[in-house]
Amino acid sequence: MRLDGEAQQAVYVAEGLGHAFLALADGTVATYLCSREYEPAAEHGVAALDPDLDLPWTRGCAREDLVLSEKDAAAPTLAQARAAGALPTWEACVARREALAGTAGSAPSAGP
Repeated sequence: MRLDGEAQQAVYVAEGLGHAFLALADGTVATYLCSREYEPAAEHGVAALDPDLDLPWTRGCAREDLVLSEKDAAAPTLAQARAAGALPTWEACVARREALAGTAGSAPSAGP
């Protein structure tokens, strides 16, 4: 999705979903509204320029012109992260989502 300062739009990304952004102009500001305080230990990363991901921003753009943060430049490829066991399971993502929502371990209500 392309976002700009004129349309005043936002994107909702639920907890546990991968996301990335590419700034198309100097001075770009990206703001995150998070459900909880940032927890670096809960974060997982993969290389945004991994050819196996084939993300669309590398089309028509010279890879050597892209500037990555140190953290993003050091991120493993998807295959490396998978081989190292660094990717969360579906169950772990669901448990994290429930914990963030405060519903972990709660049983469904039986009703009145």
